Amino acid sequence: MRVPPYYRSPNWQRVFFGVVIGAIISWCVFLFMFGKMQEKQAQTIHKQEELIAELEKEKNIWQEDYKKLNDKNLELLTVQEIVVKLTNANKYHIDSLSEFQVTEDIKEDINMVLAKDLNLVFNSRELLKKAIENRPVRINNKRYKLIIREMVIYTTLIIRIELEIAE
Repeated sequence: MRVPPYYRSPNWQRVFFGVVIGAIISWCVFLFMFGKMQEKQAQTIHKQEELIAELEKEKNIWQEDYKKLNDKNLELLTVQEIVVKLTNANKYHIDSLSEFQVTEDIKEDINMVLAKDLNLVFNSRELLKKAIENRPVRINNKRYKLIIREMVIYTTLIIRIELEIAE
């Protein structure tokens, strides 16, 4: 058996030539389309890189502003609550209602420090101390003197007070 010599026939030569030309043209079309898609992808990546760089700059600016605000707020902390505690009320057999009234009276006397800057309250701590200690308290027809044993100044002002019988 023998393969027929198609290369001599002009019809078969045209078919083979058409296949080769078609392959070359399709390869060129493929390269063109692939190049266009890659160019579009490269542009998209470039735009995204620019956007990421811009957003990172913006984020850094926000973080710096946030840090500055936090530092400023730390400097400007305010007193938000006052807690007064009588430590030796049991020693003088003082009932809880009288103890509550005394603590509330003291809170009313020093409530002007609420919402004030911690520096201001710290600088006026001696004035607060004198305002509390120079005030005699009357409980069950007995006069008591208040002595501050502990004062913690932060967002919550905590004052621990002892009673002594006034003479």
